[in-house]
Amino acid sequence: MKETLIIAGFGGQGVLSMGKILAYSGVMQDFEVTWMPSYGPEMRGGTANVTVILSDRKISSPIAHQFDTAIILNQQSMEKFEPMIRPGGVLIYDTNGITRHPVRDDIAVYAINATAECARMG
Repeated sequence: MKETLIIAGFGGQGVLSMGKILAYSGVMQDFEVTWMPSYGPEMRGGTANVTVILSDRKISSPIAHQFDTAIILNQQSMEKFEPMIRPGGVLIYDTNGITRHPVRDDIAVYAINATAECARMG
């Protein structure tokens, strides 16, 4: 089993934190794990993404060019990473701030108004 995920959005949206939680969860389940962040120099508002790979075998490289699952929080990330989801993969995205919704029919797509839901929860 090997699952390659990307979480992408703006800095300050919790992108790297979500990746860390996912990676730590994998470690707790005895998976091999890589966590590879990428972000600009801005403290908040710049682009940020993190690749997490979970596997029951050794992971040869933390670098991925295709993903089984993508969690997308902004339009820039949608444009960059939607084409990189493997056919049969999963795309979960925050409808807030997405102006062009995905059109692929070879992946499972889940639209969630995550920003509003987080605000509602406090």
